[in-house]
Amino acid sequence: MGNKITALLFLSMVLLFSGACTNDELTPYYKEQTPAKAVIRGYSALADSLQIKADGKIIKFGTKDAFTKKVSIDYDFVFYEEGVKNIEISNKVTKEIIHTYKLTKQNTVDTLSFFVRPNLYVDEVLSEKPGVVTKTGNTGFKFIFPTMNQYSKSGYNGKLDGIMRKVTGEVLGVAKNIGNSGYSDFIEVEASLPPIIRMELVKSGTTESYIKDKKVNVTMLMLANKSGLIVLDEKKNADGAFSNVEGTLNMVDYFDFK
Repeated sequence: MGNKITALLFLSMVLLFSGACTNDELTPYYKEQTPAKAVIRGYSALADSLQIKADGKIIKFGTKDAFTKKVSIDYDFVFYEEGVKNIEISNKVTKEIIHTYKLTKQNTVDTLSFFVRPNLYVDEVLSEKPGVVTKTGNTGFKFIFPTMNQYSKSGYNGKLDGIMRKVTGEVLGVAKNIGNSGYSDFIEVEASLPPIIRMELVKSGTTESYIKDKKVNVTMLMLANKSGLIVLDEKKNADGAFSNVEGTLNMVDYFDFK
């Protein structure tokens, strides 16, 4: 009799457990997974090396856990049910987080491209290609100004025009829609000697400087049959105040846009 009661109790427990396992409200043991990839292309001009982390875990390339100069990684991973992956770009020595990307399941392949140097981070470098020069002997430009107002604190946040002149003062053309995100309209001008351009930065559609009572000229080179993606960069003096704008950094020198 005792054996029969024990058997009945065991059977009841099995049935109860089986029923619980078919409950639709229970969390499944295995989470849903979606394969994904982050194509990471960058260049670091920092003195210290970079580390790249995914949700706090260092991404390695072979045995390397840090990068100097060129960064090229194809990082394969999976999205779980939450559908979010955080990628951090940080300084290995100081531990400073320089930039964070938040990837979601809406894009199973993401390209993260960047250029970094002290006080400057250019994002989405590969999202824009250089313009095509249409005439032999010409030179072309697109501009981006990620550090606009970093030191000048001008209070103006609109687009800029760049009035491009030869050293003689002759106007070559006007670069339009220069801003801190996304490149300007493409401008193509005839290259000549000496190969120097002085570009005056003014509020869009005007001849007024974006910095009150201060004319801002950027000096750059023009190279025949070449097209550049020029990063404009505000600089400061020893006191930390605005001094000038540089236009010597060309993304074409660091990335392959083919």
